[in-house]
Amino acid sequence: MTTYTGSCHCGNIAFEVEGTIDSGLACNCSICSRRASLLWFVPRASLRLKTPEAAAGTYLFNKHVIKHRFCTTCGIHAFGEGTDPKGNAVAAVNLRCIENIELAAIPVQQFDGKAL
Repeated sequence: MTTYTGSCHCGNIAFEVEGTIDSGLACNCSICSRRASLLWFVPRASLRLKTPEAAAGTYLFNKHVIKHRFCTTCGIHAFGEGTDPKGNAVAAVNLRCIENIELAAIPVQQFDGKAL
């Protein structure tokens, strides 16, 4: 496994995440399509904040089951938090916030979030 570092634009949210980036997910739901994030799902324990949690705002909508976390200063969506279908805590890391990766080399899966 590799440890990656990432942050929002201004650096008020900084993190490390451990895992292997094998794909990204592009969702077409109302929020994902507007913010153009590319998501990588990992166990929540694999994501470690290097900055105070209070630097991240939380946005909830629809069923209020996913915590969309964003920087309260620059507005960048760095990650989300929720649970998978088995009840395990997961983080949806915005690959666009991870440093020194080649996004074009990562396979992207399209997800029809509008249909949910």
